[in-house]
Amino acid sequence: MELLKEDLEFLQEKGITEEKLTEQLEMLREGFPFLKIERAATPGHGISVMSPEMQMGAIRCWDEFLAKGGRVMKMVPASGAASRMFKDLFAFLNGKSDKPDNDFIKKFFDHIEEFAFYERLNFVCLGEFGKSIDTLIKEKRYKDIVDMLIEKVGLRYGQLPKALLQFHKTMGGSRTALEEHLAEGAQYSVGKDETVHIHFTVSEEHIPLVKMKVEETAGRLGHEYGVNYDITYSVQKPSTDTVAANLDGTPYREKGHLFFRPGGHGALIENLNELDADVIFIKNIDNVVPDTHRGATIQYKKVLGGTLVAVKQRIDEYCRLLSENKADDEKVAEIIDFLHNVLCITHDSTDDMTPEQKREYAYKKLNRPVRVCGMVRNEGEPGGGPFLAYNPDGTVSPQILESSQIDMKDGKSEKMMKESTHFNPVDLAVSVRNWKGEKFNLPEYVDKATGFISQKSREGVEIKALELPGLWNGAMSDWNTLFIEVPAQTFNPVKTVNDLLRQAHQPLPQPTQE
Repeated sequence: MELLKEDLEFLQEKGITEEKLTEQLEMLREGFPFLKIERAATPGHGISVMSPEMQMGAIRCWDEFLAKGGRVMKMVPASGAASRMFKDLFAFLNGKSDKPDNDFIKKFFDHIEEFAFYERLNFVCLGEFGKSIDTLIKEKRYKDIVDMLIEKVGLRYGQLPKALLQFHKTMGGSRTALEEHLAEGAQYSVGKDETVHIHFTVSEEHIPLVKMKVEETAGRLGHEYGVNYDITYSVQKPSTDTVAANLDGTPYREKGHLFFRPGGHGALIENLNELDADVIFIKNIDNVVPDTHRGATIQYKKVLGGTLVAVKQRIDEYCRLLSENKADDEKVAEIIDFLHNVLCITHDSTDDMTPEQKREYAYKKLNRPVRVCGMVRNEGEPGGGPFLAYNPDGTVSPQILESSQIDMKDGKSEKMMKESTHFNPVDLAVSVRNWKGEKFNLPEYVDKATGFISQKSREGVEIKALELPGLWNGAMSDWNTLFIEVPAQTFNPVKTVNDLLRQAHQPLPQPTQE
């Protein structure tokens, strides 16, 4: 492909090499292979269901780790506007009907006083129209209310990131999603230094507003929970953007220029690579609940963290023995057993390996980043989630897959998909240092063959968009992975505004007076 002078300048500005551009265009032309799966990960076969005694042991391990000065960080992907959360309200605002015309909009107005943002919304309605929400509803001015919520004149919720939206009512006030993450962090990740370290990945245009909210609330929350906060931020790097192509695979251009799009959450592996802590928790911005509903979340965060610490200690000790050539045949057999029964990594040929080959194989598999992933039982249709999948080297290991990575036209794969019992709520505790305490270079552990191609419409033109391997999918493909069952109470995402009406996001009912 012939590149223009301005193309080369543009690529240099974004930090993208010609080789990377050529590689991306080839991916868009060729597509990605489906992954070969051995089976869905299920309890007893890839997913651990921990007894109360095991949970208490993991929690003790976590508390000891913190007491000894273990450094913990939370990473919260919080990029982008919340426009999708309000898509039904945008459709109503731009639609022909002036009154609630479907169940979603009816529910929104029937329960509008239950939203944490009700008081602020009422205030802007009074300021703009001189009338309360109640009066506007009586006058059937529904669209004026929605306009004040999501458009730029009022609260601008359609343009703000989810981090800055009022999610929950509190005694005499409310909390945003960002504040709930600060509060949550104080309840399981405060170390010996009494400091909570949280890293938000944020869109560049939202950083000033997010920093302002942290400045406004961190002191108050720190006083409330008896902690200090160390908050850091990063943006998705321009060098992780991906080129778009026409349907025939040629580069798509706008006004003569190459067109790039954000490469999806898989790009955040670069951001994670720059964080340094003994344990990093990863959780999405919209999966938070108020203090009154947070018991299960705190318990299982400690379970995930404690399990990671315990497993990492064994991995580090095994790596030290193997590196120093102090593992005899009996110890190597123990290590291979650990790979098989704890990390669920299997290889058909281990019995045929020489003792030295077994040592090399075990060290290569152990000396990798580690993650412990919470998995929730399916309550609806099975979809993407935990599987035991084949790797390029012939081994089988736990992987988090999206449904798009599985060939549903293949009868066996489709059957395995339907047999899946759990899904991925994005609830991870990860370790990114080796047994010597040195940082792994995380991009080296990405499986580039696990990207995804989607078709988009751009100014009336159908184009191919390239999604990088997802952060918890292909970007962590070559990690050691453990799946642990966590209860549904730990998964309460807010995908639409009406999700905030669910019990988990509402205050507990007050006891009635006798």
